[in-house]
Amino acid sequence: MSEKEGAKKHHEKAEPGEAEAATIKSGDIVLAEFDAWIVEPNELFDTTNEALAKENNIHNEKMVYGAQPLIVGKERLFPGLDEHMLKAEVGKEYEVVIPSEKAAGPRDPKLVELHPVREFLKQDIEPRVGLEVTVKNRPAYITAVTAGRVRVDFNNRLAGKSLKYNYKITQKPTDPKEIVALLLKMAYGSSEGFDVEHHGKSYKIKLPDSCKYDQKWFIAKYRVVSDLRDVADAETVTFLEEYVKPEKKEPVLEAKAEPEKKESVPEAKAKPEKKEPAPEAKKAEPEMKKKPEPAAESRAPEELSEEDRKV
Repeated sequence: MSEKEGAKKHHEKAEPGEAEAATIKSGDIVLAEFDAWIVEPNELFDTTNEALAKENNIHNEKMVYGAQPLIVGKERLFPGLDEHMLKAEVGKEYEVVIPSEKAAGPRDPKLVELHPVREFLKQDIEPRVGLEVTVKNRPAYITAVTAGRVRVDFNNRLAGKSLKYNYKITQKPTDPKEIVALLLKMAYGSSEGFDVEHHGKSYKIKLPDSCKYDQKWFIAKYRVVSDLRDVADAETVTFLEEYVKPEKKEPVLEAKAEPEKKESVPEAKAKPEKKEPAPEAKKAEPEMKKKPEPAAESRAPEELSEEDRKV
């Protein structure tokens, strides 16, 4: 074989990492898109396609649609789907029909019970067909409502039914931190704010403030530990909770704003008020205007009185 032919054959072989990523084995976590149907009456009951969910009236506003994380080969899926996915390849589309015994199992008539309507009314529940309820801490759904009685089925909704899955595994993550993020999403619903450190088979997960007092997290963390052991072969899982005393902030004294300086505007000179003369002055005014009488010496003889003449 020539060097050129040997080089060509070497490039045609898949890289070890690529081959491992494309092969699905028990305990792998994968991202998958799927549509799940009840064979009869051809009813869609689950999907990762939001448009299809709306079209078939099963849209869930709380769900984030798109490829979903699944753990393969650990009895987390229906047995028939688990078996089929272990033979699947990443990126290929598949269709598989699963009989009821390899899906939700056979339906047990003993798990159907009748309960008085008042039991539901006491809990402010208006019973109706198809409603999911919890009776004596057991999940169930209502199959019939008659006068005074409600028929409750504790069987899985899919029990006794054949299922059809159209699916495609879109990705098989290999990065430990990405795997932890997916497991957190599956168990807790979110991986936002978690900080992950990974050293061999030891994992340290620092918790965000949002989940430190969340009752939901107290339950979810045990599932995270179990999943890390199944998926990542973890030996030690440590959760770190950090509580930092908030610093006391000294009150900031606000500087008093200086009063705005108003521009001085020269005051207009007030015009002197005209004072009205007093009534007495008004009366005296005509008398003041009279001409003074001339002295006696300057009067004409004929104007002199007798007393003046004697002088």
